[in-house]
Amino acid sequence: MYILKATLDDLPELNDLFDQYRQFYNKASDKEASGTFLKQRLKNNESEIYIARNEMGEPTGFVQLFPVFSSTRLAKYWLLNDLFVDPDHRGKGISKALIEQAKRLCQETNACGMYLETGKNNHIGNQLYPATGFKLLDSVNFYEWTTD
Repeated sequence: MYILKATLDDLPELNDLFDQYRQFYNKASDKEASGTFLKQRLKNNESEIYIARNEMGEPTGFVQLFPVFSSTRLAKYWLLNDLFVDPDHRGKGISKALIEQAKRLCQETNACGMYLETGKNNHIGNQLYPATGFKLLDSVNFYEWTTD
């Protein structure tokens, strides 16, 4: 397995994984819209995306991070927004490898850390994240406002 920073050349395969990821979160498949979304992020350098590939070069998973800033820490922070491994390739350490790549990004960009959100019923994620060094913040409330 190897992990590389995604480029526009990776877009068709990345979009296949991204569409599966969105469906996992109960969103309707829309490869045209998701491809446009990813293309804009890559072209505008608005996120960092890494794609995992197996020994045969097949895409197996990805992680996408967005930059944010911590006013109290006066530093960049990363939002680990998307992490997905193709169901056929789970249990091979790909998620952990993608998280380690995200940690390297934090170090390379002098960021003070990263955070993520996952559902309380994401049992795999809620075991994975503490196992890779994330701490559950139970001292804060997370609120959301949406237009839909």
